[in-house]
Amino acid sequence: MNPRWQKSSYCSEGASCVHVAAAAAEAIHLTESSDPTEAILETTPTALSALLHTLKHKEETRRG
Repeated sequence: MNPRWQKSSYCSEGASCVHVAAAAAEAIHLTESSDPTEAILETTPTALSALLHTLKHKEETRRG
C-alpha cells in the first residue's frame, strides 16, 4: 500500500517539511519532505499527540 502523504500546514513553499500519512489501524507514518520514500518513522496517534503537545508547550514557554 502506498501511503497518502500530507504536508504540514506550517510548511512554507520550498521549505523542508514534515509529511504525515495514516497507516494501518492505530499507526501514523512521518517523514521529512526531501525524500518521503526513504526514512519513515511509525508511531501511534497517542504518541504523536504527546509529542505535539510537548513541542507546543515549549514554544509557548519560549515566547514568554
